[in-house]
This record gives sequence, structure tokens and C-alpha cells, in this order.
Amino acid sequence: MEARPKHASTVLLVRPDGSGKFEVLLTRRPDAMRFLGGFYVFPGGSIEPQDRSEKVLTRCRGLSPIEAEKILGDNLGSNLALAHWIAGIRELFEEVGIVLCNDESGAEVRNDSRSRERFEQTRRAIVAGAADFGAFLEAENLFIDLKRAVYFAHRVTPEFFPIRFDTRFYLAALPEGQSALDKSEEVADSLWIAPDQALKEANRNLPLLPPTTTMLQNLCSYDSWQNLSNNFAFRGA
Repeated sequence: MEARPKHASTVLLVRPDGSGKFEVLLTRRPDAMRFLGGFYVFPGGSIEPQDRSEKVLTRCRGLSPIEAEKILGDNLGSNLALAHWIAGIRELFEEVGIVLCNDESGAEVRNDSRSRERFEQTRRAIVAGAADFGAFLEAENLFIDLKRAVYFAHRVTPEFFPIRFDTRFYLAALPEGQSALDKSEEVADSLWIAPDQALKEANRNLPLLPPTTTMLQNLCSYDSWQNLSNNFAFRGA
């Protein structure tokens, strides 16, 4: 029987490299993972019930459900469309500790030493199932800035795969003052790399599969950080 694809979201986190070009974050999944164990991917995962909870929705700014539905189309419905943004941003926090949030005044969140330690404790609790993302937002009085994740692409796992995902891909700039975790519960290691370099090293030093390679190829069409940021106008650039 053909497996029904799960709705999922993935975030391509990018940053300038100092030479006018840019790098993207790749994370290697632990070998023991059932799906793509040992391969390098972008942070992401399936949409969860909490991504549509009232607790989280009241903590979202910058994009309405109707606007999200117009961008994604495909008759998803407004609530599911918005949940794609939320899921990608939540997974980015759970896997590599990056927070795409603002405070109550609208100022971008930066991690000082005290908040970084506190955020990390909560991140671990969320992954362990002892806390949830909405409670974290409430406790810290944070608001998800949905516009900092810009829609990039849509891919569905082919029918012959036993595990399938209907995935929306987003671009986001690394927030100033934050750094991604080198490893976590779902990340064996991570690296920043230029998209063209990642493709050169594919199947040698970097185990990669589609759609990761497809997204890297798409990124290669932007020859500079300015070109990328101008085309997608993501916040943080």
C-alpha cells in the first residue's frame, strides 16, 4: 500500500561568509535514525498538534493564516498552511537551538549567556517531551516572527518510499548574536558550507540525497549574499 506523506517543514538557515557569498547549515542525522540515518539534511520535521494550538497561535506575528494559505496554495486550508511556518521554526529551535522570535516590543531576540543557558535547558525539556514550545514562548514572553522564514520550495517524497513527507522548505537568515548547536539529540554533527562546495563533496565526504541536493542546487543560482537576501528579503539579512 502506498504510504501517505506526512506534512512537514524544513528550514535552510543561511549566513554571509565574509567574502560576499553565503553558507547554509547542514546537519547529520544520527546513524540509528530510521529515516535518512547518517545523511546530511536541513533542520526540520513533521507538523505536530502543538503547531496548531491556540497557545502557539497567539504567540505568532508577521503572517496571518489567510496570507500563509495564499502563499502555499494547494488547498491546504489556512490553519495547516500557517502550521508549516510554525513547525519549521519550532524544529529549528529543537534541533539546533536557533530562536526566530521577537520580544514584546518587536525587538529581535539575541542570546546572551544567561538566556542561552535557560533556552538550552528548555530546548532539552521540549525534545524529551517534558515541556512544549508554546509554554516556552509564554514563559519567556516571546513572539514567533513568521516573516523571518521565507517560503522557498515544495517537494513530496516519491511514492515508492516506505516513509514519505509532503515538505515545505523555507529560507531564514541566522539571527545576529545567535549560533547553531554543533550537535543535539537529533543532530550527530553540523557544519556551515557553501552550497556549491556541499555538492562537490556529495557522496564523498558528505552523504547527501534528494531533496537536499535539489535545494542546494537551487541555492547555487544565487551568486552572492546580496543577491540571495534581495530576492527573498528575509529579516535578519
